[in-house]
Amino acid sequence: MVNRRVLLGTALAQALLSAQAPSTANKTVFQNDLPDVDIKNWAVTAVEITYAPGGTSSAHRHPGITIVYVLEGEIVSSVGDGPEKTYSPGQMFMETPNQLHGVSRNASTTKPAKFLALLLAEKGKPLTTRA
Repeated sequence: MVNRRVLLGTALAQALLSAQAPSTANKTVFQNDLPDVDIKNWAVTAVEITYAPGGTSSAHRHPGITIVYVLEGEIVSSVGDGPEKTYSPGQMFMETPNQLHGVSRNASTTKPAKFLALLLAEKGKPLTTRA
């Protein structure tokens, strides 16, 4: 028996692809190996976050996988024991479960910065904890 979710997902993907103009080109923006985790009873939450000029967040961790996509401005970030990196619109980074996100701030003191965070975590659990 065909799973209705698979059938619906396939139909939606085909509709989206066929709706693209012939001159549309697809490019890979981000690719990263995923950690070996069991995602049974997990959900995804999408959060749009805006940092005011000079804005920052305190060091924190996420219990699941977090994927970040910069929408506007520039975000300075340091994840795990990695160096600080500056991300511009269209760039992405990922945090693995319980990895320290020690630096997260707007690179500008005059313009806001906005990013989309996709948080995949077990249902009912807090999405962020202070480090």
